[in-house]
Amino acid sequence: MAELPVAELPATPARCSGRFTISTLLGMEEGGWGPYAPSEGAGCDSTHPTHLSGSTLCTRTFGYNTVDVVPAYEHYANSKGVGDAGKGRPSLADLHSILKPDPGHLHVPVSDPQRSNGLPEPGPEEAAGEPGRAPAPEPVRFGWVKGVMIRCMLNIWGVILYLRLPWITAQAGIGGCRGTSWAGRRHRWPKTPTAGVEASSIEHRTMWGGSVGLGDTGTKPCPLPAALTWLIILMSVTVTTITGLSISAISTNGKVKSGGTYFLISRSLGPELGGSIGLIFAFANAVAVAMHTVGFAETVRDLLQEHNSLIVDPTNDIRIIGVVTVTVLLGISLAGMEWEAKAQILFFLVILVSFINYLVGTVIPATAEKQAKGFFSYRADIFAQNFVPSWRGPEGSFFGLFSIFFPSATGILAGANISGDLKDPAVAIPKGTLMAIFWTTVSYLVLSATIGACVVRDASGSLNDSVPVGSLGCEGLACGYGWNFTACAQRQSCRYGLSNYYQSMSMVSGFGPLITAGIFGATLSSALACLVSAPKVFQCLCRDQLYPLIGFFGKGYGRNSEPIRGYMLTYVIAIGFILIAELNAIAPIISNFFLCSYALINFSCFHASITNSPGWRPSFRYYSKWAALFGATVSVVIMFLLTWWAALIAFGIVIFLLGYVLYKKPDVNWGSSMQASSYNMALNYSVGLSEVDEHIKNYRPQCLVLTGPPNFRPALVDFVGTFTKNLSLMLCGNVLIGPRKQKMPESRLMADGHTKWLVKRKIKAFYTDVVAEDLRSGVQMLIQAAGLGKMRPNILVLGYKRNWLTASPQSLEDYVGILHDAFDFKYGVCLMRMKEGLNVSRVMQAHVNPIFEAAEHPEENGTRGRAALGTAADPIALAGEQQASTIFQSEQGKKTIDIYWLFDDGGLTLLIPYLLGRKKRWGKCKIRVFVGGQINRMDEERKAIVSLLSKFRLGFHEVHILPDINQKPRPEHIKRFDDLIAPFRLNDGFKDEATVNEMRQGCPWKISDEEVDKNRAKSLRQVRLNEILLDYSRDAALIAITLPIGRKGRCPSSLYMAWLETLSQDLRPPIVLTRGNQENVLTFYCQ
Repeated sequence: MAELPVAELPATPARCSGRFTISTLLGMEEGGWGPYAPSEGAGCDSTHPTHLSGSTLCTRTFGYNTVDVVPAYEHYANSKGVGDAGKGRPSLADLHSILKPDPGHLHVPVSDPQRSNGLPEPGPEEAAGEPGRAPAPEPVRFGWVKGVMIRCMLNIWGVILYLRLPWITAQAGIGGCRGTSWAGRRHRWPKTPTAGVEASSIEHRTMWGGSVGLGDTGTKPCPLPAALTWLIILMSVTVTTITGLSISAISTNGKVKSGGTYFLISRSLGPELGGSIGLIFAFANAVAVAMHTVGFAETVRDLLQEHNSLIVDPTNDIRIIGVVTVTVLLGISLAGMEWEAKAQILFFLVILVSFINYLVGTVIPATAEKQAKGFFSYRADIFAQNFVPSWRGPEGSFFGLFSIFFPSATGILAGANISGDLKDPAVAIPKGTLMAIFWTTVSYLVLSATIGACVVRDASGSLNDSVPVGSLGCEGLACGYGWNFTACAQRQSCRYGLSNYYQSMSMVSGFGPLITAGIFGATLSSALACLVSAPKVFQCLCRDQLYPLIGFFGKGYGRNSEPIRGYMLTYVIAIGFILIAELNAIAPIISNFFLCSYALINFSCFHASITNSPGWRPSFRYYSKWAALFGATVSVVIMFLLTWWAALIAFGIVIFLLGYVLYKKPDVNWGSSMQASSYNMALNYSVGLSEVDEHIKNYRPQCLVLTGPPNFRPALVDFVGTFTKNLSLMLCGNVLIGPRKQKMPESRLMADGHTKWLVKRKIKAFYTDVVAEDLRSGVQMLIQAAGLGKMRPNILVLGYKRNWLTASPQSLEDYVGILHDAFDFKYGVCLMRMKEGLNVSRVMQAHVNPIFEAAEHPEENGTRGRAALGTAADPIALAGEQQASTIFQSEQGKKTIDIYWLFDDGGLTLLIPYLLGRKKRWGKCKIRVFVGGQINRMDEERKAIVSLLSKFRLGFHEVHILPDINQKPRPEHIKRFDDLIAPFRLNDGFKDEATVNEMRQGCPWKISDEEVDKNRAKSLRQVRLNEILLDYSRDAALIAITLPIGRKGRCPSSLYMAWLETLSQDLRPPIVLTRGNQENVLTFYCQ
């Protein structure tokens, strides 16, 4: 540890608190106290240490002063990426390296002793404000009861509870048989409503007329008892409970901010799925405002109709009442979350009073009027009769009733949607959501059991139907209570009873208008909850900027950052759908949008668990990844059970929005489980690949490309990227030359920028760099260490060193040495030369960084003298710089790719042009193969090569034999070659080897006369080949030729570079010199 010796401390230092800065501690290391010199008479009791978190002069956590700090909350706040330095924590260099006074480098803030015990510091919203300003008002924050439980219960409860649950109980029975079907006569049945949204859709708004016959006369025997109504309730609750557990797990895996469902899904599964579901979820909530409001408006309209007090007409009354209602709700929302919460509590109390009113009514003795409507208080025989099902009408099936009831169990996301307004979302969301599910489930079970024990299925409502008990001709259970409903049952004209009267709860209750008030409370509370949820979710989505043109709605106002603009947009959408006044078509789509959210929440929990990411550590432990997967699957199944076409529409919208985000690739990093899954898959496949034996048929050219900074050599990057894309490994290597301490910060700074540059250029490649004292040793590191398992480079790609004549002799020796090293490590080599050169760093100098000073002779494959650009450039600016266009990015048309397969290197010289020709931009080019041969055997040699190429199945049909390859070059070209090597000759006069070695001491690149003579034939061959290339391939799109090899220790580097210069000079098209490692990369066998 970087510590300060205790012995250097004075015996009585001044008492102090908090952490000291590095400069202060440095001053103490130098023996001085600096600004913290103790004043006279100041004392410090060092024998009583305190629990301060920082290193101080007088209170020592570990008995000595140190730059190190103990754990504290602020060190981990707002950290996102791996490697982010925590605020106030010294860096590794501060602890490990020699400390130097550098006030701008590190300043460990002095911490408050009251906060240095690891407690969190106040966030931005909790800060008291800047000095001299009045403290900012505290935003309204809710606990788990007021903020989540009550809100969820109100959104779960709806008019289905009041109007549909009694009818479902009559159909399915409190308990009965699965598979039991009604075998009675065909009955007239009212239009059945479609399943609505979040427990209180418009379709369940009021009474529907109609009549049926006696349901219990046509039921089959019950071989398998099962509580069907309770089973429907519990099946629905199972899905919502599993979703609630998943929400609880996700919301306790880190700090939850505003955004609700969108925030939870997007931060778990990533912006692709999160963004799509966030947009449709916000829209679904906005439309749900209209649906709940219309449900309320229609109930009011029906009351007005009963009293003949319509405002205009039935349809326009719905519109008028709906617009007025939603405007009032908007006013409550704009007044602030505190007022909205008060309104929700008022609605909650109204619903509770209506429940109590109903339960009290069940124990009050039934009046004659209520008995005529089928209510007889608690009776065991009524309970027994209603225990078995009595299916009636087109919806008379288990799944038909399930699809109608299921929306009444939803609404569990109402609390999570205002996560930004909760005091502690990690506590409030799990506790409030699960408690809301529990109490609403109890209320559903109690209501179905109590009303099924009090009311018969069919009743006429006429007081004239009373008869003496035991009268003849009376059928049905009511006969035992003095009522004869046989006539209306047989005529299918009964207006009352559980199976016919949807206001049975109001009839049973002690005071009917309170049930109507409960219906009002249920609809208005649900509308208000959706009116608040939609803008909150949409605001978070807008701030993330995943979609265009919506950023305007992300602005917040006031201490709670209220989305006023979002409120107005939601209001406009709600008004639009209220004016339609008929939402039967849109209702199933909205239900499916909510179910999409449930499915994705469950899948988020499952996916985060299955990836085994160390970052998945929810404090809520009572969840199961398999239960979450089951919940996701069931949610999708229910979507299709409710309305299959609406499910398809919902999936279509999600896929479209998903595709848009995938195409745009927003620059966000949320640590999603998709990122963890990508790592898992890559790791598993990489490890599995190590167990796969290599085969020539599966050979892939995996390239280590010595690009330096990739943006310096875009043509080299594009060339390799073209034939490796979606095929094989490409790794851009960069050697940072210089002291390690100086270059390491540059390496860390620039790596991300270079990777982003490659991504922007759509090059599928990795970037890696090493710090070395010289270029050759750095490349040796890359050759040995690059890659992973079987995904290791097997080809070294580099640019031609154009300045070899003027460069330092040592750099020339290093360059040729790199080629030798590649062959020593069994690499193939691919060397590329372009007439205009590859290095564009000097062109970039004026456009990217005026500070950059290029070296006098910038090297083609190192970073010596050029790293200044990478040091000064910002990674973001590097990724955003203008992309240089190259020949490999343009359409090549009907040109030719000329391959000079002069020597058999295993086939790599053929394979790379073949892969290049498969790409669209090069697809129209004709590939020609040139091979050497004798003039008297041209036909035989051509047929032999054509036969060999056909066996390789490369599709190369045009083969040319070069009979004049061994002719003597032109004298002027020979002279040019001699002039090229003249500056590097020893001119030793064919002296003995010992004398030559002595003369060449310290300059191994010099060429002796004997070496010139021994390699004369090979030198003339390069001159002749250049003449042939100029004759045959002057207008080619690309030339690929076998790279000549200079024998190590026998061919000086200057002579070898002269060969390469002579071979490739004066050529307009790019020339690629390729040499495999002499092992087969092509085969014509199938095994």
